[in-house]
Amino acid sequence: MNETRRQIEAHVQENVGIHFNELVRESEFAPGQIQYHVRRLIKGDHLVRAEFYGRTHYYPPSYDEWERAALALFRRETTREIVVHLIEHEPADPDSVADALDIARSTLEYHLSRLVEHEIVEKRYDDRKRVTLRLANPDRTGRLLSAVEPTVPDRLVDRFTRLVDNLLEPPANSP
Repeated sequence: MNETRRQIEAHVQENVGIHFNELVRESEFAPGQIQYHVRRLIKGDHLVRAEFYGRTHYYPPSYDEWERAALALFRRETTREIVVHLIEHEPADPDSVADALDIARSTLEYHLSRLVEHEIVEKRYDDRKRVTLRLANPDRTGRLLSAVEPTVPDRLVDRFTRLVDNLLEPPANSP
């Protein structure tokens, strides 16, 4: 394996779930070089490629499909905050999570739908149809959470979304 490929593989190992644009930003190599070497690494079973919500992410082959989805989601600041909140305060109802994180309920539901879809969070309904949120696999989730940090661009997108939601959300006392 040549040195460029070795460096790209090492960077993915250190930044599990890194997406392509981030890999380009953090690399000294041109996008075309990265594409070429990533294809070779995938073909040689040194990397795995996965698409989540319009982004291509790269992983070492030791991560299974559930872990890859979780890691991709944890790169989003708001999603990560929801999961951390549930680790600290589970079980929780959606309103208390939205209030604690100071996000609109619609923003919470957007992120929850992805977390539920990938079986990271469970929504449970009681006999009165009240919703309770729990982590589907708290131990596994906690271990993976420590493997990633949201990137600056991901944080900016999440913060912009929160700003827009707060501007569009009616005041609490309005009809």
